[in-house]
Amino acid sequence: MTKPVPQQRSSHAAVQEVLDRAVSTAGLPGMVAEVQDRRGRWFAAAGVADTATGRERRPEEQYRIGSTTKTFTATLALQLAAERELSLDDTVERWLPGLVRGNGYDAGAITVRHLLGMTSGLFNYAVDESLLSRHYGPAFLEHRYDRFSPEQLVEIATSHAPDFAPGEGWTYSNTGYVLAGLIIEKASGRTLADQLERRIARPLGLTGTYLPDAGEHGLRGPHARLYSKNFLNTPDAEIHDVTELNTSFAWSAGGMVSTAGDLNRFFAELLGGRLLPPAQQEEMFAARPAPEGKWIPGASYGLGMSSMTVSSGATVWGMGGAINGSFCYTYGTRDGEHLVAQSVNGDWDDPIGIFTQVLEAEFAGDRPA
Repeated sequence: MTKPVPQQRSSHAAVQEVLDRAVSTAGLPGMVAEVQDRRGRWFAAAGVADTATGRERRPEEQYRIGSTTKTFTATLALQLAAERELSLDDTVERWLPGLVRGNGYDAGAITVRHLLGMTSGLFNYAVDESLLSRHYGPAFLEHRYDRFSPEQLVEIATSHAPDFAPGEGWTYSNTGYVLAGLIIEKASGRTLADQLERRIARPLGLTGTYLPDAGEHGLRGPHARLYSKNFLNTPDAEIHDVTELNTSFAWSAGGMVSTAGDLNRFFAELLGGRLLPPAQQEEMFAARPAPEGKWIPGASYGLGMSSMTVSSGATVWGMGGAINGSFCYTYGTRDGEHLVAQSVNGDWDDPIGIFTQVLEAEFAGDRPA
């Protein structure tokens, strides 16, 4: 029996109110949310896709998904593990000999499981001071087209000492996912972009989902313009259009593009157990609470999959992501039957707080699971 229509309208009205506040109060250019459940799909939007023209945001828009890329990367690695092309207990040295070395690193002790679970101890190259200076603040406008190879990103990381010995701590690290991407390519004999297309995007019909080429700067399909204050938090900070940029600095850790509908379909299939066999599914969802102050408050993390509990007591599963000009969140119930994908085309104020409000509104009627 379906839920009464009044409850459906109440939930959707509450979500729309959050979107409207994101634009009117937080001053974000635009926000979208797409709900997928047993009743079908429902799309909501507020604000604009383009501040110059006033064009409205639309369901088919592509946007940069930042660290939601990690869930795709982890899925590919786990599929290869299921096919015995690699093992989660394989070491980095086994697949990438000599790449991680010096400064106290032991690549023979870091496993694929460590990489995917943020327990490798690898320094996160994304917080290297030199890289930060290029991607935050006014200098980003000069460096937005800089191109990096995965090996260069690893080199930046290993110029710093490890955060801890492998398996003895937890730190959110893009470095681990760059190494995972390289291992996927080595184990499969194909590029990461090709594996994403062949194993996930094409079979699921995700027509707006892809990993950009290393020299690619724009988005291939219909999209909103993406705006940034370059992470300057002053109220009068200038807003810049950063739609065009090179995401090679994020690659397998955060470089992908997708749409709200595609992300809901991907997570529905993944949560529903249709992309991974049971053993690998269990590995992905073996989440443990992220240490306080190290990631999103109250979140747990498995292998490329995170969870959080909303005020109704329901636990939702998925992933979020951020990159210059674009923040997004996709979370749903453990069975994949009820999901919501969200995105904003601006990177200031508190997008995560706004996303959480949408989750609270949409999953208010869900029982704990």
